Amino acid sequence: MKRVAVVGVGQTTYGLEPERSLKSLFAEAASAAFADVPKGLDPREVEEAFIGSLSTGGSQLGNFAPLMLESAGMVGVAGRHVENACASSGFAFRDAFHAVASGAVRIAVAGGIEKMSDLPRERNRSWLGVSGDVEWERLAGTNFPGIYAMMARRHMHEFGTTKAQITGVAVKNRSNAVSNPKAQVRKAITLEQALATPNLADPFCLADACGITDGASMVILCDWDLAGDLTDRAVEVAGSGAGSDYVAIHDRPSVTQLPATRKAARQAYAQAGIEPEEIDLAEVHDCFTIGEILAYTDLGFCSEAEAGRWLEEGVTARNGRLPVNGSGGLIGKGHPIGATGTGQIYELVNQLRGTAEAPDRQIVDARYGLAHNVGGSGGSVAVHILKAAA
Repeated sequence: MKRVAVVGVGQTTYGLEPERSLKSLFAEAASAAFADVPKGLDPREVEEAFIGSLSTGGSQLGNFAPLMLESAGMVGVAGRHVENACASSGFAFRDAFHAVASGAVRIAVAGGIEKMSDLPRERNRSWLGVSGDVEWERLAGTNFPGIYAMMARRHMHEFGTTKAQITGVAVKNRSNAVSNPKAQVRKAITLEQALATPNLADPFCLADACGITDGASMVILCDWDLAGDLTDRAVEVAGSGAGSDYVAIHDRPSVTQLPATRKAARQAYAQAGIEPEEIDLAEVHDCFTIGEILAYTDLGFCSEAEAGRWLEEGVTARNGRLPVNGSGGLIGKGHPIGATGTGQIYELVNQLRGTAEAPDRQIVDARYGLAHNVGGSGGSVAVHILKAAA
């Protein structure tokens, strides 16, 4: 396989944009990504494009990818729509990585977009349920808050994890989002305030969940040998892994682990030639607070019994030994479903090359960053490891 570089990244500010069109959001992210290539790159030089989205604005539009590419000046570029629930653009990034690593193309882009505000509340609930097992979960009365709440309750039972530790994820990530100009929720919250928010699904309160978000993100990848012609600050894609699992959690041997994450992580670590302890920062899928707690273990950072204490003791704080979700994560930065995976890459690239938007957000001397993007409740997972230039 050829070495692959990321040479440009772009992202809109995440939030609610009811007046914006899909095309305008994607064009903004694409324009930012191409402007991020210091030595210049004509959008028409891109050879392949992969665009992640789940709802595509509330309807499954035919020729969705070409429509987005048209808005970004990439008319004629081979493009396709990638849909894999909440991991759509994580898998779009993996497809772009493989296209370049195989030698099939020299330049590819991966992007993602979602306009969740286009959907009425009832439609959002129904549509998100489709990412689970419709027959055996949604039609039986469960939803994503309920499913993740069952994971949380079982984790508390098996490993002594406390409600304060779980909700502490929201406190940490909301605090991290305050200094992120791209984040949706830029207001810190105390643990007492978080615990006092309305009940969602026991043991969750409202603070334990991410919100409804619009946004777009895009990443430009190329053959490592070409990267020097485009930038002096390339970041290498050191490893990529993916996995799948039973969609319904009642079919899984355990509800306190995501086997798809574990498989994807093993692949990514093996390809990068590193161990979990060598990761310097991570962006993980915290659609619900328990998602981050589970990720600590599934990604090989610590045991199940240690996971809650890691959060409580500040190990994963932005100034901790292993900063996790320094961007604010899905809870703070936002979760525009199709744009989340490449949005994680946007954050890692800026951290690894020292270009975080605010000085107090910069994680100093980071060499390896990990992105973890989950589809549904763990039915599909993509994990990527990025490496700073030597």
